[in-house]
Amino acid sequence: MRTAVDTNIISALWSSEPAAGVVSRVLNDARQQGRLMVCGPVYAELLAHPKVTPAFVDEFLQHGGIAIEADFDLTIWKNAGIAFAAYTTRRRRAGAAEPKRLLVDCIIGSHAMLRADRLLTFDKARYSLDFPKLQIVVPKHRL
Repeated sequence: MRTAVDTNIISALWSSEPAAGVVSRVLNDARQQGRLMVCGPVYAELLAHPKVTPAFVDEFLQHGGIAIEADFDLTIWKNAGIAFAAYTTRRRRAGAAEPKRLLVDCIIGSHAMLRADRLLTFDKARYSLDFPKLQIVVPKHRL
């Protein structure tokens, strides 16, 4: 089982958010089931986290057994572009302002759909519309 990990999952750990405990458990479970990975855009977003250094990011990913997949073929780029175009068309038809969703989310979704078996994220709604065949795993908070 290959699990792509979204930025917000790792960020929750680094920010000591209330969900950090459950995120840690879910990551460990996913690691036991197979391969963990982040795509290049997630890696770049992690480098921008205000509480970390590039060395910390690299060490965290290596220690956590999370591979970085930075090489994308044209299929990933095309799929991301098609998803982003569909999103912008929906926004325009709904009379909304300029599209708010970032292209990077479509790249992350495309990568997960084509190179992984599922995506671990807190943003199910963000990915569900444009990647309906993608299995999305959302950590459940325990109160």
